[in-house]
Amino acid sequence: MTKHPRKSDFPVSQVRRYLEPGPIVLVSSKWRDKTNIMTLGWHTILEFSPSLVGCMISGGNHSFHMIRNSGECVINLPTTALIDTVVRIGNTSGAEIDKFVEVGLTPQKGQEVDAPLIGECHANFECRLHDDALVDKYNFFIFELVKAHAAPSPRHPETLHYTGDGVFMVSGKIISRRSLFRPDML
Repeated sequence: MTKHPRKSDFPVSQVRRYLEPGPIVLVSSKWRDKTNIMTLGWHTILEFSPSLVGCMISGGNHSFHMIRNSGECVINLPTTALIDTVVRIGNTSGAEIDKFVEVGLTPQKGQEVDAPLIGECHANFECRLHDDALVDKYNFFIFELVKAHAAPSPRHPETLHYTGDGVFMVSGKIISRRSLFRPDML
């Protein structure tokens, strides 16, 4: 039987330390002749087909306006090898610098969108704005993933998960329970 851990009150404002939805990603965008990269942790899968993902992008962020105007972006998945770069990107504004040049990342041409892929990332997901009904009220974009690129190895890369207060957690060991799933639920 599972033991009940002892709990104490916890600040609601810090719940993100437990409920961050997934790995930190780098979102690249392009509007007119300018490109940008932002660090993002607030995203969630919404649907399988069409493949939809929701992202909360602050209205004060330089990328917000670029993505709002272009209607597209690339969600790039960095690994632990890029942790310092991820932090540097999050600490600077693309309104002031060219982040690709500043942090030494390689922009690559997408197949379906004009926003650049980041060559050093393990995977790249080209996105088009699918629904903007929640953008004005909540800064919540719903994108359709229109093209995906992923390195075949490692199959389970070490990704970064932000827990707040400047601390990241690294994805851990893999635990398979495939045999317990119904085939239609995989």
